[in-house]
Amino acid sequence: MLLYLVQHAEAKKEEEDPARGLTDKGFQDIKKVASYVAKLNISVTQIFHSGKTRAMQTAQVLAEHLQCEKVSEADGLSPMDDPQIWADRISQINDDVMLAGHLPHLCRFASLILCGDKERNIVNFKMAGIVSLRRFDDGRWAIEWMITPEVV
Repeated sequence: MLLYLVQHAEAKKEEEDPARGLTDKGFQDIKKVASYVAKLNISVTQIFHSGKTRAMQTAQVLAEHLQCEKVSEADGLSPMDDPQIWADRISQINDDVMLAGHLPHLCRFASLILCGDKERNIVNFKMAGIVSLRRFDDGRWAIEWMITPEVV
């Protein structure tokens, strides 16, 4: 199984937009990353997002480029949510999926499934970046690759 973790792209300040939609730069960055990873023939059955506007817009851009028709809001992906929620859920999923979310949740979740300690902060997420993780048959996880707007 492959799991793709995506930190939402750059969002507007709350004073400018209370819903905190993506900035023009945020849209450009996630479109650039999405276009690049589409060439890798990534196939995901579903993209889950937190429901916050910035994560939803990020997920929608990725879905368009990856031709994934199933984009869903899911609980447990907000910035301060317990990473154990998705650690438990993902153990029951065998399809390749993508999660579009926020810090510190994504960092804590990745650390939890990679090394069992949510406080380790072993992945340095970037806005509009994608981290690919592989789950092996024995349940172990490993980082496959990471793409950020700065490298594409």
